[in-house]
Amino acid sequence: MVQLDFDLFGSSGLPEGFAYRPDFVSAEEEAALTAQIGSLPFKPFEFRGYEGKRRVVSFGWRYDFGDQRMHEAEPIPSFLRPVRDRAAAFAGLEPEAFAHALVTEYAPGAPIGWHRDRPQFEDVVGVSLLAPCTFRFRRKAGAKWERASFVAQPRSAYLLRGSARSEWEHSIPPVEALRYSITFRSLRR
Repeated sequence: MVQLDFDLFGSSGLPEGFAYRPDFVSAEEEAALTAQIGSLPFKPFEFRGYEGKRRVVSFGWRYDFGDQRMHEAEPIPSFLRPVRDRAAAFAGLEPEAFAHALVTEYAPGAPIGWHRDRPQFEDVVGVSLLAPCTFRFRRKAGAKWERASFVAQPRSAYLLRGSARSEWEHSIPPVEALRYSITFRSLRR
């Protein structure tokens, strides 16, 4: 696991349990993935009657914010399995542990607000494609917020586990160019 280091003293200032790997996929792999992703049956993200600016498609399992339950979804497609296998190795898990895959399309101007992934999920590996984005963290510290951020570069991956997954919220401000993300999640035992 590669931990990001942003200062000369070896401390990234990012939450414990966070790891980042640049160049997780090659430019050729990114092109092949985005060609396949472009033909997926995306639908607007729905959250309790509200439609977000991003579009999504789930595989394996999907979380329904209306009834707050998990539902089976189409199996993870074969073109995503090699990147899922690599994401599992990055997280130190078996590939089958990632029972859920979410592909998200962020059109220019699309954000994702502050949140933690649903409690039904455990470890999270995200793969960033096409455009960079600022990935922000925050957690309450008394009357103030602790904050940290980094830029997720195209073709990179990040891992959220432990404190980074359970204690910190994360968000992405509006992106400037088309961006896809592939998010793999293990189910909580």
